[in-house]
Amino acid sequence: MSSAAAQLNQHVRRLGETFPGDVGIVVRDVQTGWTSHYRGLDYFPQQSVSKLWVALSLFDQIDRGTTGLANGIVVRPEDLTLFHQPIRALALRPGGFRTTNEDLVLRALTQSDNSANDRLLNLVGGPAVVRTTLGQKGITSVRFGPGETLMQSQIAGLAWKSEYSLGQRFFDARDALPAASRRAAFNAYIADPVDGATPLGIADALARLKQGSLLSPASTSRMLSIMAQTRTGPQRLKGGLRNGWSLSHKTGTGQIFQGEQAGYNDVGILTSPDGQAYAVAVLIGRTRQPLPERMKLMHRVVAATIEYDAQLAAQRAAAASPSEPTERSS
Repeated sequence: MSSAAAQLNQHVRRLGETFPGDVGIVVRDVQTGWTSHYRGLDYFPQQSVSKLWVALSLFDQIDRGTTGLANGIVVRPEDLTLFHQPIRALALRPGGFRTTNEDLVLRALTQSDNSANDRLLNLVGGPAVVRTTLGQKGITSVRFGPGETLMQSQIAGLAWKSEYSLGQRFFDARDALPAASRRAAFNAYIADPVDGATPLGIADALARLKQGSLLSPASTSRMLSIMAQTRTGPQRLKGGLRNGWSLSHKTGTGQIFQGEQAGYNDVGILTSPDGQAYAVAVLIGRTRQPLPERMKLMHRVVAATIEYDAQLAAQRAAAASPSEPTERSS
């Protein structure tokens, strides 16, 4: 193992061990496949990170010729879900909101719009089709849940009702539950998340996406381009970038109960100024830490990756430089 790799291993392990909460961290060198991780084999809640797999399924169907980005689609009131859904006001218009598949995948990935994502999920054929796509692509250790409405209701200790998509009805129903019921449901989800994934499983999928082994060149480029436009979590992994570095990523944010959050994540492809790529995943399964501390953890993972890249670049430069002739004594 090189000194750069050993140092990154130390950084990743120390960051994971000292963070107050359940966390998994992975950094994978896309060029070589070398990987550093902390708790990379454990399952953590994905939350909206799972929107990546809906988008992947859509682009896979585009590659198969069964749909297209320009195809029209309508989002109606009955398609609304809960929590973050900027598309809601548009869907409530008379006749619903007429748009395209491309617009919905942009909204799902860059804004983490739950209703846009679930409308796409229905379009591609539902959760079973996404799971089949993951299996066909050889993406392992990544689960896909039942969709936002069913999963978020289950986490809260509720059974989904369509009326919960209106106003504050979901929150009112959740608040009316006994604390013991909510705690039991919350703990059960964290212990065995229906949308759980291992950091290594996600990093492997991201690396393969970057390498072009999951989708066609056109779909690979478009999906990564959309991920680069992500607006959510600007101070998560993205907040640790240095000049010339870029990030194509997806965040995930879970429910909070009694000061604990079940899922606070960011995963993506980190690219250096000279084109070296790294798949990075930071999944926080459970924590009470303030947001600035969680962001600081992610910044430090990015900083450790950038330092690793700098050391490798120095090694490549040294290897490429001709050695000076040895001076002989007379």
